[in-house]
Amino acid sequence: MRESEKSMKSADDSRNGHKNGGKAGLLEKIISPQTSLNDSLDGEVQEFLTDESQLHTFDDLTKVNPVTPTTVLKCLQARYRAQVFYTQAGCTLVALNPFQPFPDLYSLDMMKQYHAAPQPQELKPHVFIVAEEAYRNIRDQLEPLNQSLVVSGESGAGKTWTSRCLMKYYATVAASSSALKSQSTVERIERRVLDSNPIMEAFGNACTLRNNNSSRFGKFIQLQLNSGQLLVGASVQTYLLEKTRVSCQPASERNFHIFYQMMRGATDEQRREWKMPLNQSFDWLPNSEKQIEEDVFEETVEAMLHMGIKAETQRHILRILAGILHLGNVKFSSPGEEHQLCQLPEDSEESMQTAAKLLSVPAQEFVTCLRVRTLKAGKQSLLKPCSQSECRVRRDCLAKTIYSQLFEWLVTFINNSICADKSTWSSFIGVLDVYGFECFHVNKLEQLCINYANEKLQQHFVAHYLKAQQEEYVSEGLQWSFVKYQDNQSCLDLLEGSPVSVFSLLNEESRLNRASDPNMLRVRLEKELSDNPNISWDKFSRVPHFTVAHYAGKVSYQIEGMVEKNKDPVPAELMGLLQKSDNPLVCQIFAGMESENSTTRGLTKVTVVSKFKNSLESLMSILLNTTPHYTRCIKPNPDCRPLTFKQEEVILQLEACGIVQTIHISAAGFPIRIPFKGFIQRYGLILKHLKMGKSSDDLHVDISPQQEVEQLLSVVLNQRSCDERCSLVHCGRTKVFLTQAMLDMLEDHRRNIRSRCALSIQCCWLRYQRRRRLARRQSATLIQAAVRSWLVRKQVQRWNRAAAVIQSRWKRWKTVLKLLAEAELDDATDLVEDGAPPVNPVVRERGSVQLPSIQEPVTVRGWPLGLALASAPSITVSLTATGFQKLVSVVTSLNLPSRRGEYKVETNQYKQGLASIRAQPKGSVKLHCQRSPLLYADTQPDLKSDVTGFNEILLEQTL
Repeated sequence: MRESEKSMKSADDSRNGHKNGGKAGLLEKIISPQTSLNDSLDGEVQEFLTDESQLHTFDDLTKVNPVTPTTVLKCLQARYRAQVFYTQAGCTLVALNPFQPFPDLYSLDMMKQYHAAPQPQELKPHVFIVAEEAYRNIRDQLEPLNQSLVVSGESGAGKTWTSRCLMKYYATVAASSSALKSQSTVERIERRVLDSNPIMEAFGNACTLRNNNSSRFGKFIQLQLNSGQLLVGASVQTYLLEKTRVSCQPASERNFHIFYQMMRGATDEQRREWKMPLNQSFDWLPNSEKQIEEDVFEETVEAMLHMGIKAETQRHILRILAGILHLGNVKFSSPGEEHQLCQLPEDSEESMQTAAKLLSVPAQEFVTCLRVRTLKAGKQSLLKPCSQSECRVRRDCLAKTIYSQLFEWLVTFINNSICADKSTWSSFIGVLDVYGFECFHVNKLEQLCINYANEKLQQHFVAHYLKAQQEEYVSEGLQWSFVKYQDNQSCLDLLEGSPVSVFSLLNEESRLNRASDPNMLRVRLEKELSDNPNISWDKFSRVPHFTVAHYAGKVSYQIEGMVEKNKDPVPAELMGLLQKSDNPLVCQIFAGMESENSTTRGLTKVTVVSKFKNSLESLMSILLNTTPHYTRCIKPNPDCRPLTFKQEEVILQLEACGIVQTIHISAAGFPIRIPFKGFIQRYGLILKHLKMGKSSDDLHVDISPQQEVEQLLSVVLNQRSCDERCSLVHCGRTKVFLTQAMLDMLEDHRRNIRSRCALSIQCCWLRYQRRRRLARRQSATLIQAAVRSWLVRKQVQRWNRAAAVIQSRWKRWKTVLKLLAEAELDDATDLVEDGAPPVNPVVRERGSVQLPSIQEPVTVRGWPLGLALASAPSITVSLTATGFQKLVSVVTSLNLPSRRGEYKVETNQYKQGLASIRAQPKGSVKLHCQRSPLLYADTQPDLKSDVTGFNEILLEQTL
């Protein structure tokens, strides 16, 4: 730990030395009058490298002291051995390719960790830090709002994998921060954005000598975000597909992945349709025995389905690709005479028929177009047989054109599927993944364009960071000693300069209506461009060529065939034939070819170089209007062996891309520059918050923006020394120059003040809500009390009225019942005395009951049933009743037990007994059933006792 702290302290001293005028502070403790600068620097390097066990702890190479290629290389090697593959180098992230998978390094939990971190820079260096920084710049609305992630490096350094991780990170972050109502939309867009990768890699990537998954085209993926930083769409812009790979593959390399995926993953039915059995060999599929991780046909088919490419459309696509493979097996034999057509061998005839069938064009007309060309002389057209070489060229040209048009159709389809309307997104994050710098044994036009694109990106980095930053320091009044760096502007002038350059001479030669001569073009290049130091020639070589000194090294380009590729000729008769194809997809992708060719004749014809140059200029204009974030991918060994570090391979890449110079400037400079207006707009609240307690006169004093910035900085750095202030921040003429530490300090102050203000607002709001809630509760209580009292009064009044009605009705009913009872309790004697009419003898006979102790039958009056019992001393079991109805009534009313066992009376009223009983002192007894309205008693005599005394019990019950 002491050595690490010592190194970090030395790094801080180094930065102070740079700001004060150069490397004086860097070497102050070692340089003596007798020692040279180189000796002292070597001594510091040896001192720094003494404890190599601590080299892997340097997460940021700006902390390395001294900064030399040796120290940087040693640190990267130590970190690589410790399986730490990302290292910060100032404004650039250095990524070393491990050449083996590390799933935990890119897991979902790792993404969430970097996204949720308050300060991601405090975590270990990772590509997710670069992604999160760009995402937070958009969230915080920092100008320029749009962001771009430039992923550069040599072929095989890991650019494609890095771009894939960046896209997955943004898709995950956008999906995790989305609302529930838009979750399905975000998942659909996320899936389609991620599914665009395997499709474009299958159709645009190939296995080369330096990389199993080398991008043979450049792409700029624009991830579109709305105002809530939610992913709403994306678009893909491609550059210079290497379509010559379809018909011409370099030694030990392969064609595009999609062809090998078809060969290994097709079903038996598809093989029969394509006439592609397992043992079939194709001339355009070399090294088919080599299997790589990307040969997954099912993944490509599934991605196309998710993208919205239906099964029928996929069938047309695969038929076109199979037709291209069969077209590659077509051979032409040389004719005996010049005016005769080239002949086809028997096996080539079969391949031609199969290719015509798969492309859905007439076979005979197809063969004729390949072997005969049309010449126009004025308004007349002449047919001329093609030579054997011309037939091969036309065949290859047809295959390349079909494949390139199919690739462009796929890109257009993907854009239509995932691109959002301009009104729905407000900002974007661009991910640039271009082919890496290439230098093969034989380099042609494709390598020239690829290396030209890398030169443009290197120049963008130099102009944006190295050159512009140092010039801005001087213009803003900072004391600065310039750091030397490699400026590749002279190389760009050689390639694209005006009025004479390699591209201009190549285009001029391509537009002339004559056969190209490589030697003549070489002479012109040597004559016109000999003054440029970046171009040279090997005078002893018999092959026409020219050598360009690129930023990454010298590359020799072969001139032969370069003019023909630049012309990119497409025979009109072949285009007309394909436009009449029965395959709807073939007709669709060639629908606009005729109009394009008709407008590009003569000197106005657009060449491959000019088209690529224009598209690259468009890309540069986009990058210049965004905030760039650089990721430098380093290839640690040329053989792609896992966890193998070759120092000579890495040091060349570090020197070529200017990593050491970048570290020098980042360590000594201020990477963050904010104009006064934007600085005050964002951090002015710190000063306003401190002035809240001052008088109103102090608040209205007019000061300049620079003075206000200086006041703000003095408040934040009030306890810092002068030297420490100079190492953290510098106030220029129009901008504030900050280090990352100073920016973090300002952000902490701003965050604390915003938190306090938010707390005050919350307290006031809660107090207001509480008071409002209390007032509402009191008002509700008063309203409830009034309503309840009103309801109670209404209820009581209703009860009183109801009680009065019930009482009056009850009194009336009691009177009626009393009258009825009195009238019913009257016996026969009373009725006679009252002047009641005499009882009919028949009724008397039928409705009477004779008891043994009563000589005269007693009349029973039936409303509904009445039974009069004489006041006898006892009631015996002998019972006489005349009339069946009255007898049943008596038996039903009375529940008389059997005393002597002579008879047993059981009725349906056995359990119910008598409903009401009423007796009078006269001695007579009335019994009534349940249906009687006279309900005076609800009990019955105890049947267990003697019936004797029955009248007394009744009297006791009722009196």
